[in-house]
Amino acid sequence: MLIYFLIPAVVVGLLMLPIISAIKKRKSGKSIRNAFLANFCAFFGVMTICAVLPFGLNAYAANENDSASVTAEAEEEDKGGTDGLMYIASALAVGLGAIGGGIAIAAAAPAAIGAVSEDPKSFSKALIFVALGEACALYGFIVALCMLFV
Repeated sequence: MLIYFLIPAVVVGLLMLPIISAIKKRKSGKSIRNAFLANFCAFFGVMTICAVLPFGLNAYAANENDSASVTAEAEEEDKGGTDGLMYIASALAVGLGAIGGGIAIAAAAPAAIGAVSEDPKSFSKALIFVALGEACALYGFIVALCMLFV
């Protein structure tokens, strides 16, 4: 039972590394390198956990059900454990995608407004940069829908 709380906590912790490093802004080339390394480690840490987790849950379920005849009730019980992790993963996809999109729009929208106020011909270029930030949230939403309904 502890595994269902510990693994999502580790995943959220790994995903918070870039945010924590972004909060501690230092004005040097070293901070950019540290932010990149934190992003790199968080990405591969989450990918490793996501790759290993399904195998561990299947082995755990196999150890619990050593009998040759597996009833439908036991199958539903095993599915319930992985469904909870799927809901957590879809919530993280939507939430972190929305946070990333919000950060991107917060940086791009004021610059776009300033550029359009100086040169109205740059409206289409500015709109593209703002739309790219919104795409992050949409991608997270699409990934969550694919996890839930496919």
